[in-house]
This record gives sequence, C-alpha cells and structure tokens, in this order.
Amino acid sequence: MTTLDAALTGTFSIGGDLTVNRLGFGAMRITGKGIWGPPEEPEEAKATLRRLPELNVNFVDTAESYGPYVSEELIGEVLAPYTKGTIVATKSGLTRTGPDEWDQLARPEFLRQGAIQSLRRLKVEVIDLWQLHRIETKTPRADQFGAIAQLQKDGIVRHVGLSEVSVDDIKEASKYFKVTTVQNMYNLVSRKAEAVLDYCEANGIGFIPWRPIDGGNLESTSTEFKAIMDQHEASASQLALAWMLKRSPVMLPIPGTGKVKHLEENIAAAAIKLSDEEFKTLDRIGRQA
Repeated sequence: MTTLDAALTGTFSIGGDLTVNRLGFGAMRITGKGIWGPPEEPEEAKATLRRLPELNVNFVDTAESYGPYVSEELIGEVLAPYTKGTIVATKSGLTRTGPDEWDQLARPEFLRQGAIQSLRRLKVEVIDLWQLHRIETKTPRADQFGAIAQLQKDGIVRHVGLSEVSVDDIKEASKYFKVTTVQNMYNLVSRKAEAVLDYCEANGIGFIPWRPIDGGNLESTSTEFKAIMDQHEASASQLALAWMLKRSPVMLPIPGTGKVKHLEENIAAAAIKLSDEEFKTLDRIGRQA
C-alpha cells in the first residue's frame, strides 16, 4: 500500500524561517463553479481540508479572490486553530465580478484592506506568506510595492511573494522587500517560467508552480511516458508531480482539489522516487510536447 505522507518530499524554508513540506495544497477548488461562491459539496470540501494535517500537508495556498473570500473562510473555519507548523499563504491583487471573471486591482488601499480582512477570515494574527496576485498595470509599481513593504513593517504580513512575474520584476520588487516566493504557471509541458525557476533556485526563493499536474495527455501520446507510469504504478498526474519535485529543491507544488480521494492521489506522488534516467526521459518528453 502506498504511503500517503507529504513529508516524504523533504522540506523548504520560506524566507529562512517557515519550514514546510514541499508538496502543498492549493485551495482554489474548494469553491463553486468558476471559482465563484460556495462549493457544490461543502462537506466534502471541509473533509478535504481536515485530511491535510493527517497527510502532513502543512503548506496551504489560497487567495481572497477565491470565491471571493469563500476559500479563506472555509480554511479558517476548518483548520483554525492550526496544527503547529502549518503555513497558510494567501494573495491579493485581483477582484471578482462573476464566475471565471478576474480583474487586476492593486491600489495601496485595496491591498491593505484585503490583507487585514484575510487576517480575520483565516483567524491568524499575522499572515505568514502574503503574495501579490498580479502586478497591476494601471497603478504605479512603486505604489504597489511600497504598500506591501508597509504591510510588512506594520506586522500584518511576515513574508512576501509575487505571482506571474519575470526575473526583472523580482529584481525590481526586491528593492522594496525581500521576495521569498514566486508563483508562476509551470508544469511538465509548460516551461515558460524556466528562467524564473532557475533564478529562484540560485537565490533561495521558493517557486510555487500553479497548474502543476498538467501532463498534456502524455500517457496517450508517449510510449516512454506510459512505460514509466507502469514502472511506478502511477497516474500521469502523480508522475508529473514527482518530476517537478525532483526538478528543483525550491519547487513547492500546490495541486488543488475539493475531493478527499483526489487529494490522497496527489499526495501519493510524494512516495515516487524517479531515477536520474527517468527524470531525463520525462524532461525530454515534456519539452517535446
């Protein structure tokens, strides 16, 4: 029987003092269709959250815009008071007008209000990791970054991260605060953030890939991929997660779901140990795809 234990992935210290198991949980999917409103199966979503500490998942990623507010509220309701060592990261910088509708908004007053409200919903005294969901194009960057630096000075947030950024964005923001994590889309078949990942690894910055289990249907198109799946008795998603965990020690995948069964399937990837040759083969296949 496969051991379900996120601790098998090893750990990473966010900002040097927040140590988490590297396979985390993305809490976007504990909301309704279009990431809008409450989940269709609220008790299943709550059961999924309750299962996290049992599986040693101690890094949870959410955002005020998920629902909006629904994801944070459920996390606070189910997980607080938190198991020792559990880190809940959240984000601000997007506003919602309806299902699947996302608009940038990162004016200083909006970011500050959002962080304070996130504190209340998550039932914490300080947000351990707060991330700018997007660098807004209309508000001057200096205003956005300055407001974030002030949140840190005021003790509202401990560590700061960015999302969907370039290396130059990271360097610019670093003039205002220490960037401890970056959250960009990245997976086995989507490598646009490769340079950002390399920069993060070189500078000890945690890299949080969103949409981490996209494998591009390789189990149907590649006999080599299918052979490695069979060798490890793994699903395509589990193999994609195992590849990412081996790709870099700063990698912090956050596969998300609102189902207990799917959560357990994701965490089973922590027990998969790819050989160097298997990793290289998967890397090549993913690049070709």
